[in-house]
Amino acid sequence: MTASCYLPLDEALQALAGCGITLNNGNSNHAPMVAEALCALGRPEAVMPWIAAYRQRLLPRSPPAEPIGAETWCRALGCRDRFADWAEFFAEELGQWSWREVLDRWMGRLAPGFCAAATHGVIRVGHAVRGLADAENPWRRGELGDALASWAATYRELPCSDLTAIRPMPPREAIAKIPIMPPQRRNSGNITASLAMLDDFPELAPVVGLLEISGDLDALLAELTDVFARIYLTNVHDARTSIVFVHSVTSVTALGGIIPYISKATAIAALRYGWQAACALYACFGTNPLAEHIEQSTEETAALVDRAVANGDEHIIKFTEACLRRNTLAPSPAYCAAVDHALTMMRR
Repeated sequence: MTASCYLPLDEALQALAGCGITLNNGNSNHAPMVAEALCALGRPEAVMPWIAAYRQRLLPRSPPAEPIGAETWCRALGCRDRFADWAEFFAEELGQWSWREVLDRWMGRLAPGFCAAATHGVIRVGHAVRGLADAENPWRRGELGDALASWAATYRELPCSDLTAIRPMPPREAIAKIPIMPPQRRNSGNITASLAMLDDFPELAPVVGLLEISGDLDALLAELTDVFARIYLTNVHDARTSIVFVHSVTSVTALGGIIPYISKATAIAALRYGWQAACALYACFGTNPLAEHIEQSTEETAALVDRAVANGDEHIIKFTEACLRRNTLAPSPAYCAAVDHALTMMRR
């Protein structure tokens, strides 16, 4: 894969300043995330043309309405119409403390709401953190503030039971224990609406404690991303399910860029709730166990990147970047196979 190049990221963030978190069709704004992903993929020349094509879908953010206080922030969690208030709040936080301090504090607070906006909150934070890790400047700090604000404004928890009553297991063993919602109880709407139905599916509540989190967290993350790439391969049958299971991979993968900058205790909480959120998507949309035997792709990763950029879909670009990054760190045939599958499933 071509070396990353972050030269156009600040121009992109400047062009996107003042945008809201939703598009004119009601879906999430992916623009800052795609800009960073293209930089990470080594396709800097594609960033501004992609944003120009995407711009017609963007909406301006509403002006701030009421300040969020340091003692009263809990009451504003999950209030989507207060994104601008949250953005102002995090701008102040990042003006008073280092971005790493703010990140650690708020990852811990927001982790139970990992599934917020179909996991777009944590995914955007992951992209923002990688931009800051490359170089720190006001535009990139501002994007971290907006990313955290998007997570806080869309915050939503999943049902959770007592963790002490569960015997934790490695990811490959634990995934086989995930209860699948019966087809007649599923929601045919979007991801967020489907996840909301889990409030009436108590069988999923113990899942948060099912994952064994001990030892090397990087090794655990590698197992998790491989498992959910394999779940993708056996459960996607159309463009809709492709988008669903893309998020189960990209949301957990986002933690790879975040964990080096947060405490171990915060990282453990993030991994636990990331596992829960990805399992929730599986419970709502899955039907099959993970893929065991996958043929090694013979296609060069650069060719996959070229296909993703040519495709242009925001999910395709982010999924390609996430899978190829994980494949570089801990190779698995699941990653290139999943990217090829997504490119076939979501044609433009």
